[in-house]
Amino acid sequence: MAGSADNHLQARNDLAWAISVGGIGVVVFASLLLFIWYFAATLFLIFSGMLLGVALNALTTMLGHIVRLPHSLRLTVVCLVLAGLLSGVVFLGGATIAQQAAVLSDTIKSQLVGVKAFLDRNGIDTSYFELGSSAPAASTAPASPGAATTHNLPGAGALASSGGAIVSQTLKLLLGTVNAVGNFFIVLFLGLTFAAQPSVYRKGLLYMAPARHRDRATVIVDRIGDTLERWLIAQIITMAAVFVVTWIGLAIIGIQSSFILGIQAGLLAFIPTVGALVAGLIVVLASLASGWVAAASAFALFLGIHALESYVLTPIVQRQALDIPPATLFAFQILLGVVFGIWGISLALPLMAIVKVLIDHFKANEAEAGAVPA
Repeated sequence: MAGSADNHLQARNDLAWAISVGGIGVVVFASLLLFIWYFAATLFLIFSGMLLGVALNALTTMLGHIVRLPHSLRLTVVCLVLAGLLSGVVFLGGATIAQQAAVLSDTIKSQLVGVKAFLDRNGIDTSYFELGSSAPAASTAPASPGAATTHNLPGAGALASSGGAIVSQTLKLLLGTVNAVGNFFIVLFLGLTFAAQPSVYRKGLLYMAPARHRDRATVIVDRIGDTLERWLIAQIITMAAVFVVTWIGLAIIGIQSSFILGIQAGLLAFIPTVGALVAGLIVVLASLASGWVAAASAFALFLGIHALESYVLTPIVQRQALDIPPATLFAFQILLGVVFGIWGISLALPLMAIVKVLIDHFKANEAEAGAVPA
């Protein structure tokens, strides 16, 4: 009887311990999700810096196959070359970029207004579109002949209200600019520090793993790093090709702002599927100002570039980098875009790459464990 009572007590203790551990695990997991939700922007910013560091380290490693120099010198050479290319684009084409950007902005706005008017004429409700401010209804009424001209002058309250609105918009613009510049330098600083001493951060990351799982963690971290390096190099090649082909093609067609359109198409190529659609929409809207023939030609060029990117560049350049079905990637983009906004859409592919590496690793371990004879 004593042995049966001891077994029953041990079973109760084991059950209580299992429930406690399970409850703690649920609380920790929920706290982790809550932390990710509230600090998503900061985490994505840090992840962007890590991606930049991986890209710089990959370029530094590629340079190491050409010249035998220490890692720090090779990284310095890579940074100087990239800075020189960026400075050349800014100084040689800065005025052109600014001018074409202004023309493109005006063209897009006018074309959107034209599309809205076309939809209104055909009985389609576009009241949810906010394409420019409309004049107040009172302004459309004819003024009485005897009205004094001073009645058209704004009063003190109107002037104060307008001044407050101008100050508010100016502050929003300044804060937005400071925020964007600050985020840029944060990503740049993180990328440079990660690329300067990649082994230090790798060892620190592995040190946080339990000792009994450190070998497995080493394999996973190395595979994630290799996958991201190959994908980033392939993505840089793809973006450069899209930029050059779009720029030259639109210049041949005779579309204004071809250079800035090529830049935005190349940058949006970083975002698969969604980026190509947005770039194509911008190109077609900008081409409508030159006539329907130019717009049709630009649309055909967009289809050709999209086919080149999807069926030639991606299979050849990224064949060894990443292989994710398009529907899976698009669904993952939509999910992250709805939850986290533009950050989720932009970084969906590298995050999906990390998830795929983890899944492939654990599936391979399960297959090896199942193949071991009993």
